[in-house]
Amino acid sequence: MTDAGPASAFVCRQCGDCCRGQGGIVVTGTDIDRLCAYLKIPRETFAHRYLEQVDGKTRVRTVNDWCVFFNTGCSVHPAKPTVCRAWPFFRGNMLDELSWQMAQDACPGINPKAGHAAFVRQGLLHLRDLDLDGMSENGPNALNLDRLSTVFQS
Repeated sequence: MTDAGPASAFVCRQCGDCCRGQGGIVVTGTDIDRLCAYLKIPRETFAHRYLEQVDGKTRVRTVNDWCVFFNTGCSVHPAKPTVCRAWPFFRGNMLDELSWQMAQDACPGINPKAGHAAFVRQGLLHLRDLDLDGMSENGPNALNLDRLSTVFQS
């Protein structure tokens, strides 16, 4: 995500803090296809090298508590998984101002001066640009983007 000016609610600083930890990088079949194409390797090879199954979910492996693709930056940035593309515009951060405030401790790219409403507006645009708004209506991280759009209109 690029800087849209001084009032941007989020501008990625590429610090890698969101690449640390275990269990957060769950991938979809589309993510796997995109990553395989980017790395120019077959799906089976990709799965063997980079994926693991935990509690019925397919996720990217971690090495020493870091995403396997992190090496002083994201080595697959143009093809990164959907969950990485959406960060920090996650359900909790969008719906709950306290969650958004707590996320600021872990993400220097979140601009607290912009305010939560500006963060939500930017997030809605970002998720729609990524064509994630239709996907986000299902599952545990569901967002009602139409409702949020109405609540946080400029």
